[in-house]
Amino acid sequence: MYVNVHVNWRCFRISKQGHQINEEIRDKEVRLVSADGEQLGIMSSREALERAAEQNLDLVKISPTANPPVCKLMDYGKFKFEQTKREKEARKNQHVVEIKEVRMSPGIDVNDFNVKLRNAQKFLAEGNRVKVTVRFRGREMAHTDIGRGLLLKFAEQCSEVAALDKDPKLDGRHMSIFLSPKIAKEAKK
Repeated sequence: MYVNVHVNWRCFRISKQGHQINEEIRDKEVRLVSADGEQLGIMSSREALERAAEQNLDLVKISPTANPPVCKLMDYGKFKFEQTKREKEARKNQHVVEIKEVRMSPGIDVNDFNVKLRNAQKFLAEGNRVKVTVRFRGREMAHTDIGRGLLLKFAEQCSEVAALDKDPKLDGRHMSIFLSPKIAKEAKK
């Protein structure tokens, strides 16, 4: 004889909200705080929910780890709106510093060098860091001192708008330096 067993799999919604609100609060007792921050004391969650309904507000659990948990009366929709508005404003004011790369070879001509230099200075003026790389091919590896001199000359030419982070470093067939804008360095101090 076969028994038909039906397993009820429950799907729980993964919510992005970090707070439990209204009926989601299942604790016996909660410490209630009014909308203006006044302590209303410890009471049952049902009683706190009734107070929230009387004032036409939401009951929001703001500190679930406290004993008893702390809940606050607030307009949750307005709270979420203001929170997203603050986050959006913070993202707008944030500047992500990118690392731009300028590549050269040891046998670069003067005009090509000047073009690369102007590009690097433009990147630095925008507030980005610049990685200047010299690539060695074949027998050029025997003359890494030429690449080192080229990188130091490049850093010297950019010295009024940038500061050299580290001395030239050979990594495989590439030698590179990093330049940071001076404006950003002075602002940090």
